[in-house]
Amino acid sequence: MSDFSARPGQTVESYDVTRRLGTDYYAVFDDIPAADRAVWERAQAFVDEVGERMRAAWDRAEYPLDLARRLGELDLLNDGIEHPDLTPFSPLAAGLVNMEVSRGDGSLGTVVAVQGGLALRTLALFGSPAQQEAWLGPIARAEVPAAFALTEPDHGSDSVSLETAARRDGDEWVLNGAKKWIGNGASGGVTFVWARVDDEGAAEHGAVRCFLVEQSSPGYTGTVIEGKGSLRGIHQAHIALDDVRVPLEAVLPGSRSFKDASTVLYSTRSGVAWSALGHATACYEAALSYSQQRVQFGKPLAKFQMVQERLAQMLEELTAMQLYCRHLADLELSGGLRPTQASLAKYHNTRAARRIAASARDLLGGNGILLENGVMQHMADIEAIHTYEGTESIQALLIGRDITGMSAFA
Repeated sequence: MSDFSARPGQTVESYDVTRRLGTDYYAVFDDIPAADRAVWERAQAFVDEVGERMRAAWDRAEYPLDLARRLGELDLLNDGIEHPDLTPFSPLAAGLVNMEVSRGDGSLGTVVAVQGGLALRTLALFGSPAQQEAWLGPIARAEVPAAFALTEPDHGSDSVSLETAARRDGDEWVLNGAKKWIGNGASGGVTFVWARVDDEGAAEHGAVRCFLVEQSSPGYTGTVIEGKGSLRGIHQAHIALDDVRVPLEAVLPGSRSFKDASTVLYSTRSGVAWSALGHATACYEAALSYSQQRVQFGKPLAKFQMVQERLAQMLEELTAMQLYCRHLADLELSGGLRPTQASLAKYHNTRAARRIAASARDLLGGNGILLENGVMQHMADIEAIHTYEGTESIQALLIGRDITGMSAFA
């Protein structure tokens, strides 16, 4: 390594801005139960273990599946799902995992959301005993990558209008259609495909059902989406389903309508609020550390009034995000959480995370665009979570319908 201290004009080689500071101005997390804190500390250890490798993977747009499996080995994929064969996580523990893993890397945070929050939850809620016996453990341990395929190229926010079709043919179902933005959809595992039954004359004609499809099935083609500027360390897929044949027992018997898909999405929406908190925490702490280390005009940036005001504004928003998340977990634990309350938390926190990331990037100046300092990567990844699990506009309409009693959906 070069000795930069020997050169005029460059006395600092790099800045230490990615370490954890434990920001909690209102002591929101001081009273966490010991069991939940143990889960959180396990997530912290995982982040510290894989951090440098994930930054390199994000830069190269590579998906290290072994690190996804490591999440499973550490039993960090439960996401608060209640099932006798899964390790119980409180809503607070599940949220802390989402927060901490996203604070380290947004792509791995999305692994938690997809493998656990979406796929594992779908199987646990709607799968048959035989399906659960065969797949629940392998998916929970991330031995088998699992995907949740609802979104289509033509149907994102209006996913209720999905057109992927499933028709009966003897003792098989035949699936045809397309899905897009499907995490783990081309990773060699299984995909939970939501499709509309196309069976004229049948009682369930037009109903939306979920099908467990092995990605090795003939007619299933998962193509990794390239050119992403966000979540580059996990692969999302464009899926083509061309006469994919699955046995009758491939349908998840508990899935009967689009409302069942919505149940899964509502459950994971609070996880996105926690994930946004993780990203925002990383950005704020990077900005604070940088301001204390970076010297300009003969003194640290932290001594400038404008910088202190900006840090105070960032902390204000971060603390609000923490309060949202903590109360969200308390509501869920009591059984009193309503779907639109999760929507409000997601709506607030992803918007606030964007603002914090932008302020942090600005405060770091040119160093803010370097991946080694973290902020630019978090800023890009926040753009993805701001959109998935329901865009800003959709969340606003869900909340608006709830508080006015009138629907503004077309």
